[in-house]
Amino acid sequence: MNPARIRAVVAVLAGAGAGCATEVMPSAGTEGSGEEGIGSQSGGSGSSSDSDVSVSASTTASTSTSTSTTAPETSTGADSSGSVADTSTSADGSGSTSASTDEDSTGGCGNGGPSVIEFSYIWIANSTQGTVSKINTQDATEVGRYLVDDYEGQSLSNCQGPSRTSVNLDGDVAVLDRGGGLAKFIADPELCPDADVDGAVQTATDANYLAWGEDECLAWQIDVPHSGNGCDGPRAVQWTAPEAIDACTLDDPRLWVAFCNANDSDVTVWMVNGADGTVEVEIPVENYNCSTYGPYGGVVDANNDFWFVDRSAGQSLFRVEYGCQPVNPGDCWESFAQPDGEDAYGITIDATGRIWMAGSGNSLYFFDPGTAMFTSLQSQLDDYFANAAPPDANPSNTLRGLMSDEQGVLWIASIADGGWGGGANPGLLRIDPETDPIEIDFFGPTTLGGIQHAAGISIDVEGYVWLVDTLGDQAFKLDPVDPASHVVVGGLQYPYTYSDMTGFALSQIVPG
Repeated sequence: MNPARIRAVVAVLAGAGAGCATEVMPSAGTEGSGEEGIGSQSGGSGSSSDSDVSVSASTTASTSTSTSTTAPETSTGADSSGSVADTSTSADGSGSTSASTDEDSTGGCGNGGPSVIEFSYIWIANSTQGTVSKINTQDATEVGRYLVDDYEGQSLSNCQGPSRTSVNLDGDVAVLDRGGGLAKFIADPELCPDADVDGAVQTATDANYLAWGEDECLAWQIDVPHSGNGCDGPRAVQWTAPEAIDACTLDDPRLWVAFCNANDSDVTVWMVNGADGTVEVEIPVENYNCSTYGPYGGVVDANNDFWFVDRSAGQSLFRVEYGCQPVNPGDCWESFAQPDGEDAYGITIDATGRIWMAGSGNSLYFFDPGTAMFTSLQSQLDDYFANAAPPDANPSNTLRGLMSDEQGVLWIASIADGGWGGGANPGLLRIDPETDPIEIDFFGPTTLGGIQHAAGISIDVEGYVWLVDTLGDQAFKLDPVDPASHVVVGGLQYPYTYSDMTGFALSQIVPG
């Protein structure tokens, strides 16, 4: 498998006879055909404040969407030719993705072998509503919304409720709730169980979510005990890759979770069984000092080791070893002190295995596990914003969610330093760290009309860049070649996700 493509080897279930039945993710809407350009459309403009916002959950939400029919003009294929896996759009416009039988569709499964499908969803948490939205990335339409806990009718502050989401290679999502819960939702409704045996699966199909306990695509939900009742709830969550990605039936992936535990100021890391939500391993991270937020975000590498960044006093980078069972204090984990002058907020991993972190004061740096060395790009960013940035940029910025695309280009959400309640010139940074000198571009409100508060970044199956706008209650789908060409999904409610919400980062590190 090429680790730089957004695709998943799906579990191919053993069917009747010698062959394997093939699972194909449903995908509504029209996929990119290259026949039309991307139209620019404004989305929802509802705003809220970072200072103790309380919003009551409701069961309806309006969604402003637009259909994109052009793939970006970048290479998204497995080789330099830019070819992509074959897809097809059904006659009724459903845009279903067909299984491919390319060079990766080989293996021991009767006459079949693993099939390759394209991801088609981005999962964005609506924090103050206590829900998560499933958005079809190909036509920018919300195709499901789900309560992550029994939040109906409750008021949630802007630092509570669901935040980080993580998507596995089957397309399913785990949602970590800062109120102390972890939930898994099944992406494909055809795989959701008919729990009440009434002959039909009850699940949301748009922004109108079902009452808690009624949506049958909720696979499981567990409590995550944590310290405090304020803004220090659990945040860092990340799926692992399956251990046998070339087998007929994939083993169930597992889930890393890190949080400030309920007993003291240390951190607890869990390895959770992805099939049923049971905690398989518990690893204490001693002497952590969870003075504020604790583990703020996490990624996995090609070994399935878990890397998470600290948002408390120390702001170190931590690595937790996959497959390790702790016996003595200090077992199974190590930490790396943050470089002087840097800040830790967002985290991602690129296809080479480098761990990238970003934060306030134009802080951007990476850690190379092979050399155990940090490298900073902060001075280059300071120079760019002082001398070369467009007029709608700030001299000093807090860099938040970030992701490296297939070409190794970094896309980073940016707000003004201190602009937690809004602030001037939110936008999107594009950085190519492989050029000499590095290439930097900034796209602010002039390009991204209506943007209010950039938070998270993800990359979808076609190579489009997604930007979550918290105070705008919306998400942008941008052409990476021309970010002015974009569509907007509105109707979200305080969306606050800046993790691997499409599964792209995980797909990059899968061995192939």
